[in-house]
Amino acid sequence: MRAVFLALVVLLWSGPVPAQSLSADDRALIDATRRNDVEAARRLIAAGASVNAQDENRDSAFLLAGAEGRLEILKLTLQAGADLKSTNRYGGTALIPACHHGHVETVRELLKTAIDVNHVNRLGWTALLETAILGDGSATYIEIARLLVAHKADVNLADKQGLTPLAHARQRGHREIAAILEAAGAR
Repeated sequence: MRAVFLALVVLLWSGPVPAQSLSADDRALIDATRRNDVEAARRLIAAGASVNAQDENRDSAFLLAGAEGRLEILKLTLQAGADLKSTNRYGGTALIPACHHGHVETVRELLKTAIDVNHVNRLGWTALLETAILGDGSATYIEIARLLVAHKADVNLADKQGLTPLAHARQRGHREIAAILEAAGAR
């Protein structure tokens, strides 16, 4: 499945985009987020670095913190006005890769905001679909599925091939996730 995902990514992603006009502080904030250097991120945000400035890979401190599970930096970016509608190079919000990578606490924090739980990325996947498709069915992904369903994720929103999160969970033998989806009205 990972190979299919990577093939889709290569087909859908046309390469780097020109970076916005990044200040040295904006770039340093993105780098601090990559390193999970919370104190540097705190100083840079306080100095005016933009949590929404995107580099040539369309990473911003906010999006990267979500994708990499950098919880403390994510909280800082949210406090500094992170754009919940901003998207990464795959067209996903911070919530989608947080679910994909199994960052439960990051998902929990993002769901405290007005982030769109049903946002669809360029692959045609939502956070719930990524949980079912790319998750391993472990306790981590079961909890993420519970959180998403509790926050009104559409359990019947299908991918581009018409497969629902329930269909994907069943195909992968994720019985507990399938049970959560069925209890929420999934078909």
